[in-house]
Formats: sequence, structure tokens, C-alpha cells
Amino acid sequence: MDSYIILAVIIALGLFSKNVAVWIAAGILVIFRFTHSEQLLVWTNQYAVKIGIAILTMGVLAPVGMGKINLTHLLEAMKSGYGIASILIGVAVAYLGGRGAGLLTAQPHIVTGLLVGTILGVAFFRGVPVGPLIAAGMLALFADMFK
Repeated sequence: MDSYIILAVIIALGLFSKNVAVWIAAGILVIFRFTHSEQLLVWTNQYAVKIGIAILTMGVLAPVGMGKINLTHLLEAMKSGYGIASILIGVAVAYLGGRGAGLLTAQPHIVTGLLVGTILGVAFFRGVPVGPLIAAGMLALFADMFK
């Protein structure tokens, strides 16, 4: 019963913040749960983040595939301070995302707090809902600092 309540709250927050991805995802999980589709829930638990990251990566790489970014652009990025900063920040975000994936796997109960925080950030601070993985990485980093 608790899972229905939590998912209902997440759906409500997703609707409130106009975050379509969140309320659809939570709604699908409610359907899986309601129809006793344990195999789908297990599959989702094991593979959805990996598939989502692959699709997100495809979206980021699409301009390369379309020829809008070429080797010249890449080399120019490496010559400017802004370009070097973007590379360093990309490395840091990838590192945090990796730490976040590990934390979410090890402590899945953290997901709800991170989602609520992300949804509040979207609703009240005009944020973009890509934060739970990075937020988990930041949490893991700070948790390690305070051990």
C-alpha cells in the first residue's frame, strides 16, 4: 500500500510541476504494480536507468550524427577557456552521475527524496528534471566527506 501512496504523491508533484516524464513514469509503475506485473517491475528496476542513459546520450550525440558538430568544432572547443571549462564540467558531471548510479543502486530508498527535491526545483525554480542522478552523486560525495 505504501508504494501506491508514494507513487501517487510523485504523480501529483509531477502534475503540479508540469513534469510529464515524472507523472507518466510513476503512473506506469502504478499500472505495473496494480496489475501485479512483477516481471515488468524487476525488468524496469534492472534496465530502465541504463536504457534511459543510452537514449539521453543519443539525444546529446544527435548533432554529431547530423553533421552539425564536427572535428573542427571539437578542436576549437579545446582552445578556449569556455570550451576547456565545459570539458572539465562534463567530466565532473559524469563522475557525479556514476557515483549517483552507485548510490541509487545501493540505497534505493534515497530515490524518493531526490525526486521530490528535483520536482520542487522544477516547480519553484524553473529547473530542468535531469537532476536525480547527479543529485545522488552529489549526495554520495558529501556523504563520503562526512564519514
